Amino acid sequence: MTQLVDYADAVRRFDPVLGIEVHVELGTRTKMFCAAEVEFGGEPNTQTTPVSLGLPGALPVVNGTAVEYAIRIGLALNCQIAESCRFARKNYFYPDVPKNFQTSQYDEPIAFDGWLDVELEDGTVHRVEIERAHMEEDAGKNTHVGGTTGRIHGAEYSLVDYNRAGIPLVEIVTKPITGAGDRAPEVARAYVQALRDIFRALDVSEARMERGNVRADVNVSLRPTAEDPLGTRTETKNVNSFRSVERVVRHEISRQAAVLDAGDAIVQETRHWHEDTGVTTSGRVKSDAEDYRYFPEPDLVPVEPSREWVEEIRSTLPELPQARRRRLQIEWGYADAEMRDVVNAGAVELIESTVAAGATPAAARKWWMGELARRAKQDEVELAELPITPAQIGELQRLVDDGRINDKIARQVLDGVLAGEGDPEAVVTARGLEVVSDDGPLLAAIDEALAAQPDVVEKVRGGNQGPVGAIIGAVMKATKGQADAKRVRELILERIGS
Repeated sequence: MTQLVDYADAVRRFDPVLGIEVHVELGTRTKMFCAAEVEFGGEPNTQTTPVSLGLPGALPVVNGTAVEYAIRIGLALNCQIAESCRFARKNYFYPDVPKNFQTSQYDEPIAFDGWLDVELEDGTVHRVEIERAHMEEDAGKNTHVGGTTGRIHGAEYSLVDYNRAGIPLVEIVTKPITGAGDRAPEVARAYVQALRDIFRALDVSEARMERGNVRADVNVSLRPTAEDPLGTRTETKNVNSFRSVERVVRHEISRQAAVLDAGDAIVQETRHWHEDTGVTTSGRVKSDAEDYRYFPEPDLVPVEPSREWVEEIRSTLPELPQARRRRLQIEWGYADAEMRDVVNAGAVELIESTVAAGATPAAARKWWMGELARRAKQDEVELAELPITPAQIGELQRLVDDGRINDKIARQVLDGVLAGEGDPEAVVTARGLEVVSDDGPLLAAIDEALAAQPDVVEKVRGGNQGPVGAIIGAVMKATKGQADAKRVRELILERIGS
């Protein structure tokens, strides 16, 4: 294994350049070129047709919804939409490609020359230039049985599931991403995350990375300075989490720097990412375009979206994530740093739904970015994975606002909801946590506390109200925290005054 160069040293001596290819499975009902239905998790080889299996004489038909979704993605990425484009055959031989070619787009993509401004955690914006977004079909899925790595090497045998073969994909290819310097891993992660958010906003895909709906191929190369020609790149395939995208870039920069320091040349190749060990390993020598012997698909006519249809699609685009966040920040009155924290925590939708449930923006942020963020970190899960809903947080805050519980009790109620004891109202009732609102029991507790601390009474009568806190504390202890501290203070001062 190559001895890695320290990352800080690597980016000090080399200029990293990225290229990212993101594949998104489109959420259509049927496949790209046939009527086979698309459903995640089906029994292997039950969602196939003669077309998706590449049987002789089967002819493809383009999925119109997939074309519309591709145009929506292209428009959202500020791309030009082609007046005419066509499909091509990308020839390669692998068991998960039953036709021995993939129907894709080569020299005539449906969308091209776009850009996306990516915001990093500290608010820095980096523009990523988009070369193209083209339509294609997915391959099947190989499962290698036996061995220890789950890969073909060392496996006893392999199984092929063609359910995924033919599912519509859009592949988005960046131009070389330059100028990121030591922040290249952050830029890569933020870019893929921004794309995922756009896919969801457009409603063109579930965009669940853990299911493979979104996959990134991460290209990395190094050159001595920004003025030098681009270096030889490697392509780490099928990276399927934001964290892994960032780690791949960091690892490849350190690894390639070590190879160059040793006087060796970088091999243009595909590589595999190993999440458990945090390293990439060599796959195969990377093919260039001519190796795939692209030629126009003879069984499909060109796709020629009318300008009227393109503009109609443009008019139906929803508010995109960055614009929505700016609007919400203004509506919620959050400072820039507060909004960045919310975005980085993945809490925008949670807070928005909590506000819709009746909480103020300040209260919603207090809960999600405070106590719940602490619980999520403690349990090592994402905020959205906690067993509590925005509606329940809205109900919890309503109980506080109505004076039925205080903030301290609210945290006990939160414990109950997270433990599966029901909604906040049910937890309050079952645990008997409602604030004591009857003045009778409060006065009894106050009188007992005053009798135990006569010196406090004299100080207060002398004009010093500071010691009142000691009496309030005694009363809260006596009532097990189920008293309204504000009301307790009022009653203490009335009692002492009389």
